[in-house]
Amino acid sequence: MLSSGDPTERPSPVVRPEVWETYGPADLSAVPVFAGGFINFGYWKAVDLGQPLSQDDRIRSERDLYRHVLDAVAPEGGRAVEVGCGLGLGCALALEEYGPTAVTGVDIHPQQLRRAREANSPLLAAQPHRLTFALGAAEELPFGDAEFDCLYSVEAAQHFPDLTAFAREAARVLGPGGRVAVTSFFTVEGAPEPAKRLAGLLDSFASGLDIARPVSRLTDALTEAGFADVEVASIGPQVWPGWDRWLARLWAPGTWPRNFLAAWEQQILDYYLVTATHP
Repeated sequence: MLSSGDPTERPSPVVRPEVWETYGPADLSAVPVFAGGFINFGYWKAVDLGQPLSQDDRIRSERDLYRHVLDAVAPEGGRAVEVGCGLGLGCALALEEYGPTAVTGVDIHPQQLRRAREANSPLLAAQPHRLTFALGAAEELPFGDAEFDCLYSVEAAQHFPDLTAFAREAARVLGPGGRVAVTSFFTVEGAPEPAKRLAGLLDSFASGLDIARPVSRLTDALTEAGFADVEVASIGPQVWPGWDRWLARLWAPGTWPRNFLAAWEQQILDYYLVTATHP
């Protein structure tokens, strides 16, 4: 069990090679499909998909996915931590719109953290006690017990090697009554041979960057870690059609990124919001 202290004294977490390349040298945040520096597929409920999409629509979808998750943990007046924070723009959104006491962004990749500090340098300078970033893995968070009132993660859990360890760590760092909300894509319960089929459709699964697991792997892990009120909801209808419409601007039909929609339509993959409460 980790105790609070100087995080620079802890060993750096082990980063899987696929994650290291994608979020380090390749810098996924700079790819045009992830407009605005957020790295998520977006929540498109408020966007008119019948009209040509603009970059503003794309950025709104990314911000709205964060809002959908933050609505579930209600961080106002509490201490929040984001696991897999990327460039930290979601941390800044939480501070600006939800009024937490403080937000800490955690990421496993040191290059991402450097980019996060650069992207948020004015906010860090103006409110150094409300926004911080820390190097750490989801399975071994660099914090003491009960340091936070809510924990959230946006489109990062598909990379976590050990959801059971993540759930235990979430329970450890949350105080009584603390809320957790995780949104990401998982395989559909009962889908036959999902890992094999997804590897055939999507390069990110074939390479091992994304890990094929049913959403019950996370809900069961949270229950075993002692969480109560564990709930799961599909938000695929608000994610996949809009994501594919945006991809169509940059990728032709038949290219592998367009197969995310096919995987959803074939009921292999879906996008979920999972929430729970720490007793």
